Amino acid sequence: MTFARVGMGRRVAALSIDWLMSYAAAYLLTRHSQVSERSFVILSIFFFEILILTTLQGASAGQKLLRIKVVRFADGGQVAPLQVLIRTILLVIVITAITYDENGRGIHERVSGSVLTALEP
Repeated sequence: MTFARVGMGRRVAALSIDWLMSYAAAYLLTRHSQVSERSFVILSIFFFEILILTTLQGASAGQKLLRIKVVRFADGGQVAPLQVLIRTILLVIVITAITYDENGRGIHERVSGSVLTALEP
């Protein structure tokens, strides 16, 4: 099965949107508190936003805005919750998100058996 490739620019843009949304949410939640480690709050929100939205709708908020979606590499179907969990855990280990194979898939996509594909306009 072949998939429409998603370039590095759209991947980075989607991740940036998700990160900025997580940063804004963390700021709003912790602006009046004595949280010493806001970066952990940001990372937690980022992790759960991607985990929940990708499980429920096949794309994070940033991916949805850029019209890209996560699907199973084997058949293009909806990714299973375990695939999403594996993918998201590996994704937050940033280096995996920038290491790609000849098919344009990151390590987190290969290990979880998923691929990011462009939606039709």
